[in-house]
Amino acid sequence: MRVYISVDMEGVAGVVHESQTDPTDPACAADYARFRRLMTAEANAAVEGAVAAGATRVVVNDSHWFMRNLLAEELHQAAELVAGDPKPRSMVQGIDEQEPRGFDAALFIGYHARAGTAHAILDHTYADRIYEVRLNGKAVGELGLNAALAGVHGVPVALVSGDSALAAEAKQLLGDGVSTVVVKYAVSRHAASSVAPAVACRMIRDEVTLALKRKHTPLILATPIALEVDFAQTIHADMAELCPGTTRPAGRTVAFSHHDYREVFRVWRVLLNLSAVV
Repeated sequence: MRVYISVDMEGVAGVVHESQTDPTDPACAADYARFRRLMTAEANAAVEGAVAAGATRVVVNDSHWFMRNLLAEELHQAAELVAGDPKPRSMVQGIDEQEPRGFDAALFIGYHARAGTAHAILDHTYADRIYEVRLNGKAVGELGLNAALAGVHGVPVALVSGDSALAAEAKQLLGDGVSTVVVKYAVSRHAASSVAPAVACRMIRDEVTLALKRKHTPLILATPIALEVDFAQTIHADMAELCPGTTRPAGRTVAFSHHDYREVFRVWRVLLNLSAVV
């Protein structure tokens, strides 16, 4: 069994504020150092659960911010680490790997709810300048965008961990078959009731082992696939629409359609990056 693990930070137990996840601000250095260690611990818990389920190969992709957060010297020895930025496929870099035989399942650890979700810790979709993303008319976040790319390559998302809002989003998108580990319940965007980090790791480890012993179905979108991105400001859309093949159906919206989601995801990455040039 070959297992792919994408690890974000906002959904890690105890995280409630950007200052705990920000690698760029010297004022946040102490908080960030603590919580990258907790992020690494949850990644290790997922690896341990995969190994217990019989995994023969585990790839861990650091998927937060500049993607240099996981402490390599503390990562489980059974895991291969993908780190650094930029990555063409970002949070799911390497999910399209075909040798030796690709992956049998994906785990999304420390994930968070999509932008605009009520009662969710640090809800956003890749960047604060993104107001909403829709695939075939359905609002999606990082979970949906990434799960769809995994699905193109026949890889189902077997488990997600994060807050209760993320768990609800996963069930709505992927169905009741996906396993969810809820490590905290949001009080507001910057406040939550969370289990202890050690408890979160135990929950993740145990549920990963159980989840990988069940069958899961990849997320496959009906074609043609329509991508619509609503930006926070029109100037973001002004730049994003420079991408060839896109349309501008509304002031803050840039759209694209294609039969192959791999091309849709590629354009999504282009729109995201172009919109930052303001």
